[in-house]
Amino acid sequence: MKKKSLKDIFELALRQCVFIILNIYGISKILGGQFYMKGKLPDEVANTTLGEASSFSLAWTFMGHSYYYILFVGIAQLIGVWFLLWNKTKLFGVLILIPIMINIIIFDIIFLDVYPALANAIIVFAMLLLIMFFNKEKIINVFQVLTNFSEKPKVQLKRRILTLAITIIIIILIFAFDSFIEYWLGASKEKIIE
Repeated sequence: MKKKSLKDIFELALRQCVFIILNIYGISKILGGQFYMKGKLPDEVANTTLGEASSFSLAWTFMGHSYYYILFVGIAQLIGVWFLLWNKTKLFGVLILIPIMINIIIFDIIFLDVYPALANAIIVFAMLLLIMFFNKEKIINVFQVLTNFSEKPKVQLKRRILTLAITIIIIILIFAFDSFIEYWLGASKEKIIE
């Protein structure tokens, strides 16, 4: 077998492994089987005060508190893994799944003492990185297109200064609008309380 075809076969195997693993987790989330769902807490968790609860119990209860959040994460995982199945969409799948897996790894490190779950997340993350590595030429080309400036340096400098000025103005307007909305909503709550 040629080197390229072995690489393609290995990449396809990685994509299918990630597909199977994250499909299980995504479907489990949607069906309510992964976290402690609101109203369905185990007795030992429900009868524990917040101060006495383990990090795992707090994290699993918090994550399960909103079904809509779980649904969002589960659907995002499923979209990402289904994109992995086709060559034309595989990198979109990787780009969707990388932030999800980073979040899961950080979450597992900080809140959970379940090391098999952390190991699983790290392995899935490594497989995604390998898929990116096997497609490094495409990724490099995309970054080159996104960062290539063909303008003359003086024109480029003027555009950068103009862009920076416009950006600062937009940021100020956004913060002013946000502060107004926060004040307005906060002021209206105070009127209701009084």
